Amino acid sequence: MTATEHRTQNSSTPEIPVRLDFDAHADGFARALAHLDKAATRELDRADIDPLLRELIRIRASQLNGCAYCIDMHTKDARAAGETEQRLYALAAWHETPFFTERERAALALTEAVTLMAGEHVPAADYDAAARQLTPDEIAAVLSLIVTINAWNAIGVTTRAWVPGSYEP
Repeated sequence: MTATEHRTQNSSTPEIPVRLDFDAHADGFARALAHLDKAATRELDRADIDPLLRELIRIRASQLNGCAYCIDMHTKDARAAGETEQRLYALAAWHETPFFTERERAALALTEAVTLMAGEHVPAADYDAAARQLTPDEIAAVLSLIVTINAWNAIGVTTRAWVPGSYEP
């Protein structure tokens, strides 16, 4: 049975309505955010940040923010780039698994600290761990990505403008 057939047969699966077509009502900002995303990608390219790590960062921030569309999008992109199912399934519990390198762990810890900064304001331990694994250029590139995905998540969660499952890589 496909997921669509299951949803059709299971009437308890709710339809999640779009609250606001953000792109239509804030076109200039949406274009600016797309430019910011491209700028972050250029920084990631310049710092030679691995494409799989980029997707792990995007997915983890999106998990923390509860952005279903972005989780769907970036897990698809991660799979297309060669990420394993095991690591994708374990990402929400990365602290408890042996599947991630020290470099990835440092980037994921920084992602969590920045995404959840209202709680602890990016603890020195998290930043210092990142600084031991990443160069200043790499930290700047990773931070650019974290800021950007959090902006996309804020729009996606608030407006539900993009339907989870609709993204095709």
